[in-house]
Amino acid sequence: MDHYFKKFIILLSLLFAISCNSPGGNENTTLIIKTTVGDITIKLYDGTPVHRDNFIKLVNSGFYEGVSFHRIIKSFMIQAGDPETKTTHASNMPDSLKTYTIPPEINSLYFHKKGALAAARQGDDINPGMRSSGTQFYIVQGEKLSDQDLNQAEQKINSNIKQNRFSFFLKSVSDSIRSSGQTVNDSKVQQIASIKMFQYLTSYQDYKISDEQRNVYKTTGGTPRLDATYTVFGEVTDGIRIVDKIAETPTDSEDKPISDIKIVKIKIIKN
Repeated sequence: MDHYFKKFIILLSLLFAISCNSPGGNENTTLIIKTTVGDITIKLYDGTPVHRDNFIKLVNSGFYEGVSFHRIIKSFMIQAGDPETKTTHASNMPDSLKTYTIPPEINSLYFHKKGALAAARQGDDINPGMRSSGTQFYIVQGEKLSDQDLNQAEQKINSNIKQNRFSFFLKSVSDSIRSSGQTVNDSKVQQIASIKMFQYLTSYQDYKISDEQRNVYKTTGGTPRLDATYTVFGEVTDGIRIVDKIAETPTDSEDKPISDIKIVKIKIIKN
């Protein structure tokens, strides 16, 4: 289906303002990720309570103890959270993403600046709802960008949004026809989906990287192309040099680290 749009996006702004009395009592949570090469301090965002509370639950259970950073891409990000890396060296295994998923909490206030903590997920072709992995996360290293780079990132984001929306219409129309007991006709599905897409585009407003975020991307760095499609739920407050150190780790052709770097423990220091 190379000639069709292949991805789906639902722009969500869930729970934009969270009360200080929200269930769980996990506001302003700060944690230390103790790794075999140093410590990284992170804070979790209150505006993404599902991801925040899920992460805290895993930390309290000891889930991350012994887990490796199994995917490392210099100038992009470092990724961990696959439980299979506890017993298998990261370079010897695929990135499974087989654990449970949680709903996305995409908030335009939270973006992929250097040090951003975000949830990994499967691709849009098999994960049209952009559901996050329940366990896997990544920390952005990124790089500093120019205004031209950011303009190109905006174009890519908007292209993905439109492609994803069309894919959603294709799937929803096909599912609707199938549930009614009718035979799915590809031409008919495309025709109906195209009409829905046209209606969508009449009110679509281009995604824009704010001036404030542009300044951060230009002076500190990051990976803006992931904005609006992956859930950012926290950020590094101390230990960014450890993130840089991990990102410098030599990797193989599949971005697996040659030397295993493990999470020894994640400890909550403010809750």
